[in-house]
Amino acid sequence: MKRQFYCVLALLLCFTCLFGTVACNNTPDGNVEQPAGNEDGAGDQTPGEATPTGLWADARYLCDQELGQGEKTVTVKVFAEDQSISFTIHTDKKMLGEALLEHELIAGDEGPYGLYVKRVNGMLADYDVNQRYWSLSKNGEYLMTGMDMTPIADGERYEITYAK
Repeated sequence: MKRQFYCVLALLLCFTCLFGTVACNNTPDGNVEQPAGNEDGAGDQTPGEATPTGLWADARYLCDQELGQGEKTVTVKVFAEDQSISFTIHTDKKMLGEALLEHELIAGDEGPYGLYVKRVNGMLADYDVNQRYWSLSKNGEYLMTGMDMTPIADGERYEITYAK
């Protein structure tokens, strides 16, 4: 009886480890492996994790990601509500907006001042709809340029924050 209990326990631990390693699985070429039947990346979460609600219910990614290939590596941390996610992006692009658009991490409308970013990681912040917007900072210091007008260099760190 005791041996059977330990066998079942060991089996459960093996399944837990297996599901934990598969949750945020990247392919060798750096692209995110999508779950079957889910081509937009939604649902990239750890098994056993609660289904996201609120703003995060629309998020494309729910765990940290490493994306792309290129000479420069920049880190972008997205803060929304009480959660955050980090993106490590390898790129040859010159502007932050180009690197984020390349991986479909941002979306918005072109306006007289450049790209008005309304979606980050699939999450909506539209001042006309919900009186929210996405703010951009570098190493904690608010930037006065838009994402599409911000040049990037290797090793830089940016923060995008859901703000009111």
